Amino acid sequence: MSFETGWLQAPFKRVMQPLARRLWDLDIEGMENIPTSGPALITPNHVAFIDSVFISIIMPRRTLAVGKGEYMDSWKTKYILPATGMIPIDRSGGSASQGALDAAAVSLERGDLFLIYPEGTRTRTGYLHKGRTGAARLALRTGAPIVPVGIRGTDRIQPVDQTKPVTGVPCEVRIGKPIDVSRYRDRQDDRRVLRQITDEVMYEVAELSGQTYVDVYATDPLPDSIAPTAPPVELGQSSRTSEQSRPLANSA
Repeated sequence: MSFETGWLQAPFKRVMQPLARRLWDLDIEGMENIPTSGPALITPNHVAFIDSVFISIIMPRRTLAVGKGEYMDSWKTKYILPATGMIPIDRSGGSASQGALDAAAVSLERGDLFLIYPEGTRTRTGYLHKGRTGAARLALRTGAPIVPVGIRGTDRIQPVDQTKPVTGVPCEVRIGKPIDVSRYRDRQDDRRVLRQITDEVMYEVAELSGQTYVDVYATDPLPDSIAPTAPPVELGQSSRTSEQSRPLANSA
């Protein structure tokens, strides 16, 4: 018997959202910015493994994401992850990144919400890092708007390399206004346009998350001029007036 990817999300949300609100004092702002129909790219910052769980349970509609095909090798994750919205990608042959983009495009063209972390991976420094252009490419390819999201507090709920989440820690999710890229649809292969869209997304995510932005990919070492660990983001602070949302470094 086969099931559609994400078939378990609806009952999972019904159980987990009220539970999450109690366990972590979950505060959500901007839900009205999620389109009620049609595709959209959900683009949050990424500070903890549990980020994907929080995004999945708060979204009002089915939200899919790609994940490592290796998860399908374990009985513990083979069924539960696809059921809750993960599309497995085989990374053994060809381009894994292209395979991920193709899978995402199919989901978006079907009208789903699709979760993609523009940094490409979790930050290990606390900074918000330079964005990869995958979300911009998908938006131009499918016409889907990009919805920036800022998550705060999950780095305290599940610090780096910690398996078990800590309860009693507040968490905030701030959802920004959708970014429409339709005016660039005829320039899908223009690298300058891809970078411009991506930088706009990262600026909005920085405003929402309160993180300090550094113009360095998360997989690259920080320059010596930047402290190895960013100052913590205080929940409830207004990132619109925060020094933390301003760029620290620029690169070509």
